[in-house]
This record gives sequence, structure tokens and C-alpha cells, in this order.
Amino acid sequence: MAEKNASKVSARAPSKPTAACTILTTPQRKGRTTMEMQVLWHTAMRKAVVLGTAGAMALGGMVAMAGTAEAATTLGAAATQQGRYFGTAVANNRLSETDYVNTLNTEFNSVTPENEMKWDALEPSRGSFNFANADKIVNHAKARNMQVRGHTLVWHSQLPGWVGSLSADELRKAMTTHITEVMTHWKGQIAAWDVVNEAYQDGSSGARRSSPFQDKLGAGYIEEAFKIARSVDPAAKLCYNDYNTDGVNAKSTAVYNMVKDFKSRGVPIDCVGFQGHFNSNSPVTADFQQNLERFAALGVDIQLTELDIEGSGSEQAANYEKVVKGCLAVSRCTGITVWGVTDKYSWRSSGTPLLFDGSYQKKPAYTAVLNVLNGGTTTPPTTPPTTPPTTPPTTPPTTPPPGGSGSCTATFKTDSSWSGGYNGTVTVKAGSSAITRWTVPLTMASGTSITSLWNATHTTSGSTVTVKNSNWNGSLAAGASTTFSFTVNGGNTAPTVGTCSTS
Repeated sequence: MAEKNASKVSARAPSKPTAACTILTTPQRKGRTTMEMQVLWHTAMRKAVVLGTAGAMALGGMVAMAGTAEAATTLGAAATQQGRYFGTAVANNRLSETDYVNTLNTEFNSVTPENEMKWDALEPSRGSFNFANADKIVNHAKARNMQVRGHTLVWHSQLPGWVGSLSADELRKAMTTHITEVMTHWKGQIAAWDVVNEAYQDGSSGARRSSPFQDKLGAGYIEEAFKIARSVDPAAKLCYNDYNTDGVNAKSTAVYNMVKDFKSRGVPIDCVGFQGHFNSNSPVTADFQQNLERFAALGVDIQLTELDIEGSGSEQAANYEKVVKGCLAVSRCTGITVWGVTDKYSWRSSGTPLLFDGSYQKKPAYTAVLNVLNGGTTTPPTTPPTTPPTTPPTTPPTTPPPGGSGSCTATFKTDSSWSGGYNGTVTVKAGSSAITRWTVPLTMASGTSITSLWNATHTTSGSTVTVKNSNWNGSLAAGASTTFSFTVNGGNTAPTVGTCSTS
């Protein structure tokens, strides 16, 4: 995969540059993806530039003039110069929007379907597959020589209801069939697959997450999934993907130990995906690069798979800069995918976490990323942002503080939805007086359930979910607000938000 960020090549080259042709010989092409070939070709052509040559070569947004490679003007072209890709998550239903498609086609050279390759979208009923929506994304990418990441084969969320009702033997058969049918359909077209997604719990336990696969098949289901995947498409990179593993913590260490075990026993695993969903409650950690390095040392590639960083202005730009620099500093960090093209369609749009705003205008964060990919830097904020603890606790304090005397309100917003589920955010706002803790009851629609919830703790009793503040976001000044978000499976009907209380 990609080499370390190399220094500038000499302005002078041999009088008969041969790199461009030798790098493309048949033995060296064997087994390489289209994107890898593009990266190698661009690298060879840069090395073949001769000082004094008249004219220019246009290389996908990069211009080479008389032996001097100018800065690339798009994210994909700049990443290619670094031997990486720069991708985005794509929604099929946005491919009819001109600004969306123009930005996608101009800036990115890798795509990940947002929801179209998840189990509920591809196999809504057992044995009945629907590839149409995902095919549109894959075909769009192929027509423009973009690589495609497959997301995702085995995941506890966005499962059709029939999966959870199977016996252990039937579930194993269904998992084998699903992986086989899906990977066979796109064999040779997908650069990397997220074979298993989010199999570990948050918090300090390092335990596996409860799911139909874990509960019925046991911990070995992950190994089984990777072995099945390798047998179907030996050329595709096989990845494990998760969130809140970006720094060194109990969860990332549990994943690290699994990967180390797999490598030691010859279980096929090629890459680890770090989602990179950052905000003030989950900031970019000081040991981000160190964490990537320890995984790379195991002999796997590293990919930033769902990057989005809430915020705005120079603070957001500085955080994006830190993440991209961390990737470029690790030779096996092969690419970056941001989770969406524009803020207006982000799954957490209220946090404006992407590189293009709702009008497709480039934000300071875009400039920061492009500058880093081109080998430059950006100016950090004058006053570094204040951040909460690196690993926020997942349980409230042993002795909770007394409730504030003020009141609070809670309002719900759907961030994104798909067939059979949605992501939502609840904003909790203090009234005219400060509060020190809050509780929000949610009544879930029939057939729906919360599969993941963050920035709060919750308990479930029937259709009622009681959500309470975590110990870092309970205290709110008068008029101040905080949010918690969650993923729901089973339908698109929003929950009923009950009365926010401070007792």
C-alpha cells in the first residue's frame, strides 16, 4: 500500500525516463486495483518530468509545469500525489442533484455507499436480494475510475427483522449466504470491504457487543465472516471497522488484540477502519497517530473510513488538519473517507461536520485538508479549544450531583433515514436557571428500537427509553444546551419525546 510522505523528487530526470512504462509492466500490474494503478501511474509520471520541457501535463487536477509539480487543486488529486485516496460516502438518492454530483465527481476518487450495501437494503427478506440502488453508486464510480469501499457485510444494526429470529444454525447459514451473494455480485469491483462493523462495546470493558451474531454464534463469528469473505473474493481487502477506537483506549485495545490474534493465526484480515466521528465530547485524541501506528505495526493497512468533525471555522480546520497529518505520517494509512459530501445531508447536520457547507461552498476545513495533502500547513486557532476528558465515562457518577432547580426542554430532529431506520438527535436545553442533570423519556414507535446511543446513558423498559445525561454534559447554564444522538432500527416513525426533567 502507500509509502510514507516522500520528499519532492528532483527537478531533473534521466534523458529517457522509463518509470512510466516499467511501472506498468504486466507482472507489476498483477493483483493491483484500478486506484492503485492510478496512484502508481501518477507517481511515475511525476518522476519522468524533465526540467526545461515545454508545455504541461494535466493529471486529474494536478498540473506539472516544466519539471515543477504545482499544488493539486482537488482533494482526490492531492491525495493521489501522496499515494492515498480521498473518498466520501454517497447516497443513491442524491445522484440526481447537480451540485452534489459535480462536487462528488470533482473532489473525490473513492466512494462508500452510505446505506445501500447494508443488510436491510440488500436482503430485506431471506434469499431475496436487491442490488439496484447500490449498483447505481458502483456504476457511477466505475465510470469515473473511482474506487469503491463496500460497507458493510456483518453488523448488528440495520438488520431486517428476520435475521434476529433465526436459530444459531440458520443464522450461520444466512450469514454465509449473505456474504457470498453480496461479494460475488461485485467481485473484482470493490477495493475493500468492511466485513464486520462495530462488534465491540463502548466503555472500559473491552467486551463484544450483544448482537444476534455474538449472542447466537459466539465470538468466533467474526473470524468466520472473514474466512468466508476471503474465499469469495481473494483480491478484495478485508477490513474490520469501528468507532471510538481512534485513540488508545479499552475499546481500541480490544480490537488491537483481536487483529493481533488473527494475524498470528493466519485469519485473513488486511485492514482496520477507524470511523473518526469527532466532536467536543469525543475530540481528536493526542495519541491518534500513535494508535494508528500500533495497528499498522501488526501488518494491516489503516483507513479512515467515516471522518466527520463537528464544529466550524479555524477550530474545525485545525482538527481536520491533525487527523489528515496523522494519516500521512503512517505509511500504511492508505486513504481517508469523509462521511458525506455536504453538511446539509450529513447524519449529524446540526454539527456542520463536513468539508462543504449546505450550499456546497468550501469551508476552512477543506482548505486545511487540501494544504496538508499538498505538503503545507494551516494556522492553528489562537486559543486552543477546551475539550472534555479523552475517554468520556459511559456511566453516571457513583454519587450524582443534586438536581438543579431549573427546568429543561427536549426537542427531536431526524438527521438521516433509510428503509427501516434512522439517526436522530435530541437537543436538551436548560430554562431560565442552571441545571446539573437531566432526564428525557422517549416512547418508541411500535416495532422500532434503539441500537446505539451516544453522549448519554439509557435504560429500556418496553417501548419506553429513559435517557439521562452522562457525567460530563449534565450541568448546563441557563439557556445552554447539549445533545444526544441515537440509531433506530425497525421503521422510520420518530419517537415521542416526553417531558424533560431535572430531578
